[in-house]
Amino acid sequence: MKKLLLETSFSKIYMIVMIIITLLILGGYFSYAMFTVSKEKGNAISIVTGNLEYKLTVDEEETNKLTVESNSVKDFIVTLSNPNNIKARFNFYYIGSLPNNVTAGYITGDGVNIPPTEVGTNLEKINTTGSSNTYTIRVSNRSDSSTTITLGVNVGLDYNDLSLPSNGQLFEEVSMLASDVVIENLNNGSTYDDGVDTFITGEDPNNYVWYSGKLWRVVSVNNEDQTTKLVTQWNISVINYSNGSTSFKDSYLEDWLNDTTEDGFLGNLRDPDKFIVMDSQWNTTEDNRSLGEITRPNSTSIVTDPIGTLNTYEYQAASKKYIEENEEGQKVSNGYLNNGLLWWLLTPYDDIYVNTIRWNGEIRFYTAPEINGIRPSIVLKTNIKIVDGNGTERDPYRLEGDNDNNLEGTYLKERYSGEYIQFGVGENNLYRIVSHENGIGTKITSAEPLKENSSFKTISFGDNINYSSTNTIGSFLNGEYLTNYIGNNYINMIEENNTWYLGAVGDGMSYKLAKYIDTNMTDLTSNKAQSQVGLLRLGELMAGQFFKDKNNTRYWVITPYKDSTVRYIGYSGNAYGNVPTSSNGVRPSLNLKQNVIITSGDGTKNNPFTLSIQ
Repeated sequence: MKKLLLETSFSKIYMIVMIIITLLILGGYFSYAMFTVSKEKGNAISIVTGNLEYKLTVDEEETNKLTVESNSVKDFIVTLSNPNNIKARFNFYYIGSLPNNVTAGYITGDGVNIPPTEVGTNLEKINTTGSSNTYTIRVSNRSDSSTTITLGVNVGLDYNDLSLPSNGQLFEEVSMLASDVVIENLNNGSTYDDGVDTFITGEDPNNYVWYSGKLWRVVSVNNEDQTTKLVTQWNISVINYSNGSTSFKDSYLEDWLNDTTEDGFLGNLRDPDKFIVMDSQWNTTEDNRSLGEITRPNSTSIVTDPIGTLNTYEYQAASKKYIEENEEGQKVSNGYLNNGLLWWLLTPYDDIYVNTIRWNGEIRFYTAPEINGIRPSIVLKTNIKIVDGNGTERDPYRLEGDNDNNLEGTYLKERYSGEYIQFGVGENNLYRIVSHENGIGTKITSAEPLKENSSFKTISFGDNINYSSTNTIGSFLNGEYLTNYIGNNYINMIEENNTWYLGAVGDGMSYKLAKYIDTNMTDLTSNKAQSQVGLLRLGELMAGQFFKDKNNTRYWVITPYKDSTVRYIGYSGNAYGNVPTSSNGVRPSLNLKQNVIITSGDGTKNNPFTLSIQ
């Protein structure tokens, strides 16, 4: 919790005049405090400091009364205006003490600057004067009656001059538990409580979270321990479920999700010990019920892992009220968990099939050796707090400890899989971090397949299934692509000679065979290519689809499928094989040098990192 202070500065002339006047009055003692006055003006508060005037408005009306109904949460937008060019510092405070079960505090709002090291914030926006800033005061009332808080503002021109009225209580910076914030601040959604978990429901509720370079959705909150379950919004990759068994335990899916190397999901997740429940319980009990049969299953098969994915019941519960029958007579879901792609659930349908979610939101079963998309799921610890964001896709919730600011000068090699980068020129200048596979630099890939004049570009793979710098797609990537899509300002950031692994992955085979000779990962495959630019492998991070079905294009990966075909990622996020002379889209991959640094941005899609080389 931090007191809210505001940095001060005067023009030299103003300071000299004030010092002279004060010295005359006090005989040598000087304090800015004597120029600070607080007073009420009707129902509003006006603070006059020297020749400065600050006005407080709440919800566009001049009032200092914050009223919140019982068992609800309300955000009050407070505007402080400074018509002059003098900076000052301030505290919000409220009169008296808060009723039981009522909390109130300051949270991040539009126009709020990053607090300086002295612990405070600046009334003026950066590089401006005479401005207005908005701040958010959140009041959470869990009592059975409405409550009203009287808000005040204490302004000072010195770091020591922020004493409160005798009956005033300081507003503190609020960091609220993720389990509370998401449910209390839903919009366009509701909840379903089955007595064990409270599930988020709706077509597009405010339950987006940005964590470790990926966009997630909150699925549920456990009623007892207040942990919060998330699932990624998009398919992060694509693999076979297993070699034939429908048990999640010891499957390729379990292996990939909990792989702690640079090739798996857990190994690229930010500080998992700090954020997630490492011994989470995943209910993998067989379930062959149809969509709409929402009953919690027995717990006859439980797997303990840090990472899992959703089971059939969780999808059903979050889809409650949004299940309907389409024109073909299929039961489908229009709920937020339907991302328009094809992805594995944890749940076996029987001894042969595993449940999946199809692009239209229906539950279908596929054989375990087939390849579908992966949406990892994690359980946030009870103490994880939300410190920013409003839960929308454009402004997702940010978690305490994963809300980095001021990353200028940070090495890109220290950042996380999934974070966005501005790289290259024109309409293809958005990339994502894949991993740090070579141990020194950063592997990246284009955020979506390449476009040409707003349409997805397609190209044949070549005349055989092995990638090289001289086959059709390799020649394009290491020639025209570097010149026309990357440009001279970025080419010197790319490692010139990179290794691309060409192990084949057929049906029922582990994703590890795309890189290693066996699943023990002891030796790398001897089938590989050397070039500056290449493609992602099947099963590699960021090799999933990140757009809804038919709004994207299918694209090549570098992995051979069988003797005469190469793998590609389909429209719905699953994988097939195609002859190399056919045409598909292309998502280039490359390794950036270890001395590439961040110059701005926070790594989100709306504010990607910009780069330079040191």
